[in-house]
Amino acid sequence: MPPLNYDSPQSLRAFLDSRGLGMRKKFGQNFLINQNARRKLVDALEIREGAVVWEVGSGLGAMTNLLLERGAIVNAFEIDAGFIAVLQEFFGGNPRFNLIEGDALKTWRLQPAQPAAADFFLGNLPYTIAATLLADFIEKNRFFRRLVATVQKEVAARIIAQPKSKNYSSFSVLCASAYTMTPLMTLKGASFYPAPHVDSQAVRFDIRTDIDPAAAYPPLFRPLVRGLFASRRKIVKNNLTAFASSRFKGNSLGADGVINSANSASAIAVEALRLCGIPENERAEHLEIHDFVNLAEKTARLLECAGA
Repeated sequence: MPPLNYDSPQSLRAFLDSRGLGMRKKFGQNFLINQNARRKLVDALEIREGAVVWEVGSGLGAMTNLLLERGAIVNAFEIDAGFIAVLQEFFGGNPRFNLIEGDALKTWRLQPAQPAAADFFLGNLPYTIAATLLADFIEKNRFFRRLVATVQKEVAARIIAQPKSKNYSSFSVLCASAYTMTPLMTLKGASFYPAPHVDSQAVRFDIRTDIDPAAAYPPLFRPLVRGLFASRRKIVKNNLTAFASSRFKGNSLGADGVINSANSASAIAVEALRLCGIPENERAEHLEIHDFVNLAEKTARLLECAGA
């Protein structure tokens, strides 16, 4: 057991001072001092002994300690050099502890790619990297059986947003394409040290079992989703035209003569929407996942026919 009271701001402050360590704002460092919340987050993973867990932002090891107590094999990602030294001191002798030093946005890609390399993910993610990291996992086909992330409440709202809601975004579609999401507890600032000025929300992600997220979608699906949300005020026809234009490499469409690529892109957008039964004046936030899949398939076929 680490010689540290993770529930006490005073104890944490004294420990940091004794080691000459400080909290670095650029890393979004906040310790979760709510013991009950920490246990509920680990409970939500539903891990068994021997499960492999990636933990991002291990800090001083409050969650790391709980995971190890439950028999997990922990791959701990930490960027702060001072905290890295503490983690090595506290847990370095445990054969089930593996420390990955550096920026998790970069170092995770260096980890083994086999499915068994990590079953679960746990992280109290800073606002600055939360959406980027989660999206990166999905776009690079690094999936987990279950993932529990604590993020700023506004990020959680985007994760769990449904079509036709103001928070529905390309990030919402991306998450839902691979996982079913369940909102967990809301954590007020007082649950952390230092106390942030915003609320946080924990979200549980369970990998979809009705499809294979790595193989279920056409290649154009993810870039098209981003493209259709690029300008939320624009109707889907305009965003799809811009997307098609960015993909268009030729200048001909059909056998009826040469037309410019801008006209080709517009024609592709109109035809793709017609084939999918989607009104040209619809907006991306009203579309379901199956709409994006259908549009990706039809758009890819039309681009290929147009010589893109």
